[in-house]
Amino acid sequence: MLDKILRVNLSELKVSTEPVLPEYHTLGGRALTSRIISDEVKANCEPLGGLNKVVLAPGLLAGTTAPSSGRLSVGAKSPLTGTIKESNVGGTAAQALAKFGLKAVVIEGQASEGWYILRIGLDSTGLVRFDELAGKDNYAVAVELRQRYGVKNTVISIGLAGERLYANSTIGVTDVEGNPSRHAGRGGLGAVLGSKRIKAIVIENSSISSFRPSEAFTQGARQLAEAITSNPVSGGALTAFGTAILVNTVNGAGGLPTRNFSDGRFEGVNQISGEKLAETVTNRGGKCGHPCQLGCVIKCSNIYVDQSGNYITSGLEYETLALLGSNCGIEDLDAIARMDRLCDQFGLDTIETGGAIAVAMEGGYLKFGDAQGAIDLVDEMGRGTPMGRLLGQGVQATGRALGVTRIPVVKGQGLAAYDPRAIKGNGVVYATSPMGADHTCGNAMGHPGVDPLKPEGQVDLSRDLQIFCTALDATGLCLFTIFALGGNPNLINIVAILINEIYGTSWNAEDLMGLGVATIAVEKEFNRQAGWTSAADRLPEFFTTETLPSTQTVFDVAEDDMQTIFKA
Repeated sequence: MLDKILRVNLSELKVSTEPVLPEYHTLGGRALTSRIISDEVKANCEPLGGLNKVVLAPGLLAGTTAPSSGRLSVGAKSPLTGTIKESNVGGTAAQALAKFGLKAVVIEGQASEGWYILRIGLDSTGLVRFDELAGKDNYAVAVELRQRYGVKNTVISIGLAGERLYANSTIGVTDVEGNPSRHAGRGGLGAVLGSKRIKAIVIENSSISSFRPSEAFTQGARQLAEAITSNPVSGGALTAFGTAILVNTVNGAGGLPTRNFSDGRFEGVNQISGEKLAETVTNRGGKCGHPCQLGCVIKCSNIYVDQSGNYITSGLEYETLALLGSNCGIEDLDAIARMDRLCDQFGLDTIETGGAIAVAMEGGYLKFGDAQGAIDLVDEMGRGTPMGRLLGQGVQATGRALGVTRIPVVKGQGLAAYDPRAIKGNGVVYATSPMGADHTCGNAMGHPGVDPLKPEGQVDLSRDLQIFCTALDATGLCLFTIFALGGNPNLINIVAILINEIYGTSWNAEDLMGLGVATIAVEKEFNRQAGWTSAADRLPEFFTTETLPSTQTVFDVAEDDMQTIFKA
């Protein structure tokens, strides 16, 4: 049972444990991070000031034998968007926190000097001043802390981007091999942790678990695992090719961002496709079908190596291939992998980074397709040159500084890798989500009964997806379980039964979706208090006026219709 909250006060350099409030008992993951931020953080606060907080929360099913249930939610007010933010990450952290019975870690205040690590251990938990970690990248931090405290320990860390308070900065989490390859990427939350002078969190590996599954839980978990692994997407294509399988799929739909969203099909698509990636990885001795966390049955990750078989990165994902690849006119897998590795080292979101570089290309700073130039720009972000610092503030800041008018952002956050003129349901999600342009809030790709090129039905589809994905984020289940769970009330009821067995509730599928509805309402109210109005719930103008060559469409879902999305 997750029955404790760890509170870390950097202003006082104190760490304390407190019981979980009754109203938080049946909250987890995104539902809990957003609720604590809403309850404890002033909506109009400065994101990098002392009043903001960072909340890390495993999902409701963390620490159990439920399959693929080890996702971690990280919440704060975002310095990139100015809205409430939940950034979701895999890796080993959620399960590690759950073994200590921690429902959440709340990090508040600001240290006046120095850099600290938070060490969570079996014998003691506390802050340790560790100034010598300053200026080190995520890989170096993971190696040093695991050598010092135990090679099986989990490390959560920020890179140089977080130290420099870039609005595009991530929080890295080690995977099952100990590489900091998984990132809470969206919203610049690495900067919020950096503003508090926390460089890293070390969670001691523990084989102790208080979880004792009932027969009903074991049976339900087995049914859920079988449904996920027997699904042709979550148990087939994603395992064989990873999320990169989407490159050819989205390109075929005409929605693959190409040269700063100026087209939806890329002539070099076959060189960066999931099929090409799998072939390259296999031929070089890397690995496909790699789990980023223990207990994952989907295994959508990969280990990408160079021509000599040396590790470069793990988790070369669709979003990275699209935003750092086709969106920049780059068709070189090795170049994209190199940029991905640099982003992991420095703590940069590959989506925001690819968007910013493409905008810089449109602004004339580089030519589209200049792979080495793009690598050099990511390196500049790590070195903190003037141009690197500008790019580190994200797509919108880069575009405005360079005089670019076609800037693909919503609420200050760069668009994910689906052109909203070709996949209009995603456009509605980008516009109306409390999180800004975030595809993980609801991906409308490939839903039968709704034509992605037409406006009809997109608002209803996007609303349902946002509710569903928010509920999933509360459970800690991987987003890709949606391929098995979506549209299957019986399986959703099984998830509810698993929760009931742990928390003594009597939920069904409707109650679980109700958690999604309630969480979105909390987030939208926070944003309202922060000064955001419905006028911000829209896409950039060029999506509505410029015809996408690949589909001959514009984004034409009526703004009035989108305003009703959560009023029905």
